[in-house]
Amino acid sequence: AGNQLMVRKGKGPIMPRPEWHAPWKLMRVVAGHLGWVRCCAVDPTNEWFATGAGDRTIKLWDLASGELKLTLTGHISPVRGLAVSDRHPYMFSVGEDKLVKCWDLETNSVIRHYHGHLSGVYCCALHPTLDVLCTGGRDSSVRVWDIRTKNQIYCLSGHKDTVGSVACQSTDPQVISGSQDSTVRLWDLAAGKAYSTLTHHKKSVRGIAIHPTKHLFATASSDNIKQWQCPDGVFMKNVETHKAIVNCITVNRDDVFVAGYDNGSMQFFDWRTGYNFQTEKTRVQPGSLESEAGIYATTFDMTGTRLITCEADKSIKIWKEDETATQETHPIEWKAAAPGQEKRW
Repeated sequence: AGNQLMVRKGKGPIMPRPEWHAPWKLMRVVAGHLGWVRCCAVDPTNEWFATGAGDRTIKLWDLASGELKLTLTGHISPVRGLAVSDRHPYMFSVGEDKLVKCWDLETNSVIRHYHGHLSGVYCCALHPTLDVLCTGGRDSSVRVWDIRTKNQIYCLSGHKDTVGSVACQSTDPQVISGSQDSTVRLWDLAAGKAYSTLTHHKKSVRGIAIHPTKHLFATASSDNIKQWQCPDGVFMKNVETHKAIVNCITVNRDDVFVAGYDNGSMQFFDWRTGYNFQTEKTRVQPGSLESEAGIYATTFDMTGTRLITCEADKSIKIWKEDETATQETHPIEWKAAAPGQEKRW
C-alpha cells in the first residue's frame, strides 16, 4: 500500500524515498476584503472561488483572472466557513453571529437559515453524497442539518471545547471533527454518535484534511501534524512541523500536502513520507503590519494545480507550481530517520 513502510528481512522498516514535487511560487495577489480573510471554497466547475472575511462579506472571485465577480452581504459578524455544493446551485456560509445560511447561486440570495447553534459557528462541511450539512462551533457540538427541510438531524455532542474544524466524506468515518479540547472524533452518521476519539494531540486541533484518493486523513495541531487511516483512525505517522501554530492543512491528488501557519509561513510536504520539500514565508501587502502575516485557510482548486491562501493582511494569494523547476535545480535533500528514531507521539 502507498503508505506502508517497506520491511526488509531481519531488519527494521526502511522509509521509501520521497516523490519529487516542483516548488510552488506566488502567482497572484487578490485584494478587496476589508478584514482578515478567514475561509475559502472553490466552485466545483473550477471557474470561481468564494472567500469569507472579518468584514462580514462573502466575495466571489474569478479563478483565472482574480477579478471580483460578486459581493454577498448578510452576516453581521465575521464569516468563518464556506462550502459550495457540487450537487445543487447552493453555497453555505457560517459565521460568528451563530448564523448558518444557504445561498442560492442563481439568484444570489439567502434562501434558508439553519437555527440551533448557541454561539459562533467556526466551520462547515458538506457531505459528498447525502443532502447533509455539518457545522461546528463554540458550543462544542457538531450539528448535522438536512439541507432541504432545514431540520437539525443530529447534535453530535462530546467535545469539551470549541469545534474548530470538521470534514465529511462518503465512507466511514463520514464526519471527522477536531476541537480545541485537543481531540479528534470520528462520528457514526447512522447512529449519531462518536465511535472513536483520538487523543494523541497535545494542543487544539485546528485543521483536518482528507486525502482525495487514499483512504487516509490528517489532523493539524501546534505540536505536529498526524496522519491516520480510515475508518478506525489508526495512527500512521507524525509529520514534523516547525514550532508555530498550524491554522490549516490541505492536500491534492499529487500528494502535495500544505500547512499554513499563524506566523505567515507555509510548509509543503510529500504526503507519503512527510518530507518537507519547501518552506515559504508570505509577504504582507504594502501598508500592512509585519505581524499581519498569518494564513487562516488554504485550499487547492479542483485540478490541484492552484493553491489559494487566505491571509491576515486582508489579501488572498494564489500559488502555482514552478514550471521551470527540475530535479536538478531543486534536488531532494532527504535523510531517512534511523529505524526506531521516528517519533510516535
